[in-house]
Amino acid sequence: MIDPALTEAISKLHASSFGWAMTCCGRERAEAEDVLQEAYWKVFSGKATFDGRSALRTWLFGVIRWTAHERRRWWSFRKREVPTSTPPEAPSSEPVVDRETREALVRGLARLPPRQREVLHLVFYEDATVEEAASIMGVSLGSARTHYARGKASLLQWLEKEGVDKP
Repeated sequence: MIDPALTEAISKLHASSFGWAMTCCGRERAEAEDVLQEAYWKVFSGKATFDGRSALRTWLFGVIRWTAHERRRWWSFRKREVPTSTPPEAPSSEPVVDRETREALVRGLARLPPRQREVLHLVFYEDATVEEAASIMGVSLGSARTHYARGKASLLQWLEKEGVDKP
């Protein structure tokens, strides 16, 4: 029996869950849709159960990340190239920076190592704390803080080298 409260709570998180799936799947829309579908199946079939030790969003993002990781491993055994993730596009209703700056940010983020890119996505796009990001990513808080600081520094250095004004 599917818990209606859980269904409603997860449906409210769908947009940000899809953005996170896109990041975990290297911006491959079809792959992200498959990962999200599989993650939802795990949740509603009882294969992944929420025990309340973290926030629902933190737990759900962890399920999505782990599902994407499983799919990457499966594909890597078949000698297919696994795409790297880049940040999702900002909603069109919220122009944060001009197009040129946004494109430079996307290119800069794509250059970062995966963990730095993931923690920056969670903090900046999903409004998670570094502590929540650590939980979602399955790393220690210290490791998440290190990836966050190094990612920000590397991104800023790259943007300055490219001559982009700070966003």
